[in-house]
Amino acid sequence: MRSTRPVLALAVAALTLSACSTQSTPESAPTETASASATFVPVTLDNCGTEVTVDAPPTKVVTIKSTATEMLLALGLQDVMIGTAFADGPVPADYAAAYDAIPVVSDKVPGQEALLALEPDFVYAGWESNFSADGAGERTALHDLGIGTYVSPAACKEEGYMPDPLTFDEVADEIREVAAVFGVPERAEALIAEQEATLDGAQKPAEETTALWYSSGSDTPYVGAGIGAPQMIMDAAGLTNIFADVHDTWTSAGWEQVVAADPDVIVLVDAAWNTAEKKIGLLEANPATSQLTAVREKRYLTVPFAAGEAGVRNAEAVASLDDQLAELG
Repeated sequence: MRSTRPVLALAVAALTLSACSTQSTPESAPTETASASATFVPVTLDNCGTEVTVDAPPTKVVTIKSTATEMLLALGLQDVMIGTAFADGPVPADYAAAYDAIPVVSDKVPGQEALLALEPDFVYAGWESNFSADGAGERTALHDLGIGTYVSPAACKEEGYMPDPLTFDEVADEIREVAAVFGVPERAEALIAEQEATLDGAQKPAEETTALWYSSGSDTPYVGAGIGAPQMIMDAAGLTNIFADVHDTWTSAGWEQVVAADPDVIVLVDAAWNTAEKKIGLLEANPATSQLTAVREKRYLTVPFAAGEAGVRNAEAVASLDDQLAELG
C-alpha cells in the first residue's frame, strides 16, 4: 500500500518533542489546542490519493459520518467542531454531552451550499463518496476554496490505498494522523493505549465459532467479507467469518450461501435506519433463514453501525462481542 507514514512520522515526532504537556480529557481541550497551535509543525498527507497539507490546526471543522465525529470527540477536539452530519446512531455515553453541544448540519450528507454556509476550514468524512458534486462538494473544489479535507484511510477504494486487509495498526495510524493534523499527538497515544488494553482484555471463545456479519439487505444480504473492519473485529473476537474467503470489505451474498454455512452466531449491525430488531424480524420470517441454528436458538450478537466501520469504537466492539458470546454460553 502506498503510504506517507515517513512524512507523518517526522511531524508527529516534532510535535511530541515540542508540544506542551497535555491531558486527554475533553475539558482541557481548548487550552491544549491553543498550546499546540503555537508549536504546530505542518503536516502533509497522501490521503486516498489526494495531497492534504495542513499549515495550522483547523479551528472550524465539519464531520460527516459517525466514525469521523467520534474520532474527534475521542481526541477531545469538540471545541473545533462547528457541525456534524450523517450520524449512523447515537454516540457513546461518554461523548454525549460534547456531541449535543455541536450543531447537526444534516441527517445525511450535507449539500455543498449548507456546508459552505458554515465557513469551515476543514471537513473530515468517513467515506470518499461523501465528497461529490451532489454531496458536500468535490475535494479539489473545496481545496480551491481553502477548505482542507480528509477521508478515513480505511474507506479508500483506489488501488494502492485500500487496506488489504485492514488491521488495528492501520486504525491506530488514522488516530495518529488525525491527532497530528490538530497538533495533539499525545492524545493519540493515550487513546491507542486504552484501545490496546481493551483488546488485550478480550476473552475469545474456547471453541471455533462461525459467524455471519449481517449489515443490511433483505432479498440480498450485505455481509462482512474478508479484508475490512468486520473481518478485523471478528478475528480479534475469535469468530470465524463464513465469508472470510471473499476478497472485499463487505459483499452481497445469497441466503442460500448463508443457509449452507449455518453459522453458529449472527452479528447484527444496528443502524438508525436498519435496526438489529428489524433484521431479526426478517430472519425469523424468512422460511429458509428461520431454520438456521443461530435463528432458532436466537444466538444473535449486535454491533452499532459506527463500531463496525474503522474507527475508535472497534476495540470496544471486540470486547462487546466477547461479552455477548459469554452470555449466550
